[in-house]
Amino acid sequence: MVLGAFLFVVLLCGGALVAGYMMVDIPEANAMATRQTTVYLYSDGTPMARDGDVNRENVHLSQVPETAQHAVLAAEDRDFYSESAVNPLAMIRAGWNTATGKGKQSGSTITQQYVKNYYLDQEQTVSRKVKEFFIAIKLDREVDKDDILEGYLNTSYFGRNSYGIQAAAQAYYGKDIGKIDTAEAAYLATLLNAPSAYDVVAYPENRPKAEARWRYVLDGMVKKGWLSSSERDAMKFPMPQKIKAQSAMSGQRGYLVEAVKHYLIDNDIIDEQTLDRGGYRITTTIDRKKQDAFVAAVHDKLMSKLDKKNRKVDKYVRAGGASIDPKTGKVVALYGGIDYTKQFVSNATRHDYQVGSTFKPFVYTSAAQNGSATQDGRKITPNTIYDGSNRRPVTGWSGGPYAPENEDGGSYGPITVTEATDRSVNSVYAQMAVDVGPAKVKQTAVALGLPEKTPDMEPYPSIALGTANASVLEMTQAYATLANHGKRGQYTLVSKITKNDKEIEVPDRGEVEQAVPRAAADSTTAILQSVVRGGTATAAQAAGRPAAGKTGTAEEDKAAWFAGYTPDLVTVVSVMGQDSDTGVQKPLYGATGLPRINGGGAPAEIWAAYTKEALKGKPVKEFDLDTAGGPSNPQLPSGDQPTTGTAPPATGDTDSPESPTGTPSEEPSSQAPTIPPTTPPTNPPTLPPTDSGGPGGPGGPGGDPGGDPGGAGDPGGAGDPGGTFSDY
Repeated sequence: MVLGAFLFVVLLCGGALVAGYMMVDIPEANAMATRQTTVYLYSDGTPMARDGDVNRENVHLSQVPETAQHAVLAAEDRDFYSESAVNPLAMIRAGWNTATGKGKQSGSTITQQYVKNYYLDQEQTVSRKVKEFFIAIKLDREVDKDDILEGYLNTSYFGRNSYGIQAAAQAYYGKDIGKIDTAEAAYLATLLNAPSAYDVVAYPENRPKAEARWRYVLDGMVKKGWLSSSERDAMKFPMPQKIKAQSAMSGQRGYLVEAVKHYLIDNDIIDEQTLDRGGYRITTTIDRKKQDAFVAAVHDKLMSKLDKKNRKVDKYVRAGGASIDPKTGKVVALYGGIDYTKQFVSNATRHDYQVGSTFKPFVYTSAAQNGSATQDGRKITPNTIYDGSNRRPVTGWSGGPYAPENEDGGSYGPITVTEATDRSVNSVYAQMAVDVGPAKVKQTAVALGLPEKTPDMEPYPSIALGTANASVLEMTQAYATLANHGKRGQYTLVSKITKNDKEIEVPDRGEVEQAVPRAAADSTTAILQSVVRGGTATAAQAAGRPAAGKTGTAEEDKAAWFAGYTPDLVTVVSVMGQDSDTGVQKPLYGATGLPRINGGGAPAEIWAAYTKEALKGKPVKEFDLDTAGGPSNPQLPSGDQPTTGTAPPATGDTDSPESPTGTPSEEPSSQAPTIPPTTPPTNPPTLPPTDSGGPGGPGGPGGDPGGDPGGAGDPGGAGDPGGTFSDY
């Protein structure tokens, strides 16, 4: 009976295989051969851009160098020529790994992948896999292996909108596939596994993973005898060329389209390859008039003032911006750069520049959210007095000495939290971060909208000074939460998608939740209003609206920020320095003819010009704030001594036992700390000399319209004359 049952199952399976083979025919090529264009629309339905023309040039296998063929085989299917069309064991193994949570895996041979690319689609369904199985077997019996490999090389997607290995060779190295060397071929083969993720130009942070995959391909070639060990050891990673964008994507259109694509892919609305097949009609949330106003503001307040012929530093100037409606979460404008065809990487979505003092409001929000107190037990409020002395060591921190320098070495003595925010006093905010607990500060920043894995957002006292590398769009999301009284919902870039006249479901912005208490968010807004009224952001008053905001500057003045909002609109602007030829970040001292580019200059001016135009014709609204009745008088420590409550605590801060990052100055470091808690440095490193500001002048185009008194001021109204870190 057992034997009979076994034979019955064998016969049943055999019959199913025969029936499947007989019933499934090799179909015509899929719609990829006649791929449609995807149309992107502004929020009002007017066309923004058309994207999706297939970038593909078929080549004969004889035109592809043998080393390139071997590289692809080493990457995808090393036994292609000796194995059958399908590998059941590999398919079972891949299915098991997928089912057990080890990530989606294919297990497909090159023949199966070619069938999927050319005859079927990318759907992960049982029916598609069954068809793929039988078509691959039939194709393997009817078509030569070389022809199958040729078809695979011509239909595979390599990223950069390039289909086929010839288009990929041009896209990444600017030459025909016949001129590609072995190292370059191995990189092209690497891309087959994850085209976007392994493009080291578009995503430099992924280079270690790309190089690891590249080495895997080369090692496979050595293992199969296609490459000698000595040749492999002599090879260096072949960095691809800069991305050449399509002319149809010139101006802001390319930045907008790329942002929308990544939004769709990252939120699992449409996968990358399906999206690139085209045929969609995508209505974005971008408001055409606001977008035009943003471009005009950047041109008028920054780009028109550049003199690239006579000032080398002006060649490094870039700008990025994002604008969100805080009530709906819709991104209404996005400024990615001067032109997508000239500067491919969007300055609105990149996250490799420090946010500087625009991070400080998150520290106060965290203090209000957690009911934090100073070291001597006074509750932290807008009127709590701290010691704003320059290079005052923080107390209550067990990770080693940390004494940040204030901008230009200014000392302020007893100063309220509001005044310290107006003047962006580093010594106060570093101490406040310790009082709250750096880990709690990070939690608040994440709750407001920054990603959990934001680079260099580590729980050390220096977190308060903006060591984090967040994108302009991410910072706009966080400030939108403050503007929306602490309520947060995911931002959105897409309002509607259709294909073949059928609407595709677009998830809404998600559940809107109270990320931080309203009183904490509104209290922060009240403080940031003071920054605009009389602090470092008085240039924002030109918007003609009640506004709140914060300026910030990255290490060595490599970026200047202004994050501001009205009750109706949240906008963040950043001016960045980067060498277009090398990609290296550059300081902006002297740009536009001013000693410095600071947050209170061009970024705040751009913000004001844009906001004024974007809200033109709309009623002026005041902020509706509920600060839960904070104290009206400064809180002094016991004994009525106007000093900060920073007496050494009985125990250290347990929120973050590690040592602070960066040097003990207001200049944040982009690197994580290397000082172990058990061996803290006995002396802070010596800083380069900084210039002290004068008594302040009437203001000018690069500084604060009112100037700042004392050591942190603006000498003559044109900005700060030097120093290593500016909070303007």
